[in-house]
Amino acid sequence: MGFIPLQMLLALLAVAIESRQRIGYVKAPVFFPSLQKLRLTVEFITDDLIGSISTALPLLTHLDLQDSPIMEPESATATDLTDAGLQQINPKGKLKHLSLIRSQEFIYTSFRHVNDLGILLMSEKCSNLESICLGGFSRVTDTGFRAIIHSCPGLHKLKVTNGSHLTDLVFHDIVATSLCLTHVSLRWCTLLTDVGIERLSFNKDLNVLDLKDCKSLGDEAVRALSCLPRLRKLVLDGTVITNQAMEYLGAGVCPLASLSLRGCYKLTNDCIPLLLAGSVKESLHALDLSRIPSLTDDAIMVIVRARTPLTELRLRENPEIGDASVKALASMQFEGVTCGSTLQLLDLYDCGGITLLAMKWFKKPLFPRLRWLGLKGSLNRIMVDALVLTRPFLRLACGGEELGTPYRDTSGEWCRHEDDDSEDLEPWQLDGEPVSDAETTNEE
Repeated sequence: MGFIPLQMLLALLAVAIESRQRIGYVKAPVFFPSLQKLRLTVEFITDDLIGSISTALPLLTHLDLQDSPIMEPESATATDLTDAGLQQINPKGKLKHLSLIRSQEFIYTSFRHVNDLGILLMSEKCSNLESICLGGFSRVTDTGFRAIIHSCPGLHKLKVTNGSHLTDLVFHDIVATSLCLTHVSLRWCTLLTDVGIERLSFNKDLNVLDLKDCKSLGDEAVRALSCLPRLRKLVLDGTVITNQAMEYLGAGVCPLASLSLRGCYKLTNDCIPLLLAGSVKESLHALDLSRIPSLTDDAIMVIVRARTPLTELRLRENPEIGDASVKALASMQFEGVTCGSTLQLLDLYDCGGITLLAMKWFKKPLFPRLRWLGLKGSLNRIMVDALVLTRPFLRLACGGEELGTPYRDTSGEWCRHEDDDSEDLEPWQLDGEPVSDAETTNEE
């Protein structure tokens, strides 16, 4: 379910509560008689909402709530979530997946009335949690986050967004726990350093790790991560890593399928041969090299010569990437097949060296599997429209929008049931549908 007005939702829950409380009732409640999974977006997550959900839906195993306030809540109890509200979560102890996200889509805001006490009280009732996503809890410190880690022995997925007080101490004694974390996201946790990631890397089952905009992380963190034998997706956007970090990954054991280095401004062309020196060049399918000012066409030439089977390549907003990169990718060979055979997504938006000459390299039969293409909108519109007409399966974006699905907000999706939890680990699947050979043949 998507967005629903808060008052309407409270009214529906009130009916369900009333039917449950009716003495001697024999019929099931009018609404949600045995609902186990609830995913909603509302104006505000409040204590009243949490209390109503907990009372009306005692069988919930999955709870995913997100709000996007357009103004700060006026008072603590009426229009916001407090420690008292968190204490009402999971009264029956059945919850396995919990997500509470305050989006900053419209204004910079957070759950200002929740602190460590609320998280401590909640964690006492949530020992069966397998995944938890917390976004916007700006007053929660290491004490609160540690309580979750130590109270939930079955926790596999942990996501904290905008954890402004989260530090290395959260993972200080993680070795002493029985945790087996597989998915961890710590976006915009700016106090986290290499020491904390080194501790986290003791979880050898880590499969997905997102450290976007953890601006205090450097090469030593990557060195620790390079020893993880199951790490398939790694996001290092906005960190201060250097070429040395890529050497660690290239010499490591990670079977990386997806790597994002967007905005890692200290990287240079030399990072590419270091990264592709080992087994990573065989496993890597999705690579984001956007917003790296010193990256040039020479780096793309190295990727082409290595014959890395990329299906997604993002190079947006790189001033030195130009027509030569497009030509090289169009002639890329993999398993004896030419014409850029593996690429399904190519983002060249606002690359400074792309001109009209590059357009001819996107004509059939070149790039036969390409389904997403990002270009700068100032290119000749007639030629762009002509390309779309000749390639009906191609989705062309000229306005700077992100291509594919990995960059939409997936905060709550970690708390959905396993059948829906793809986590973008199959980077060759776009829009949920793989590109078949038959479809490629039809286009040609």
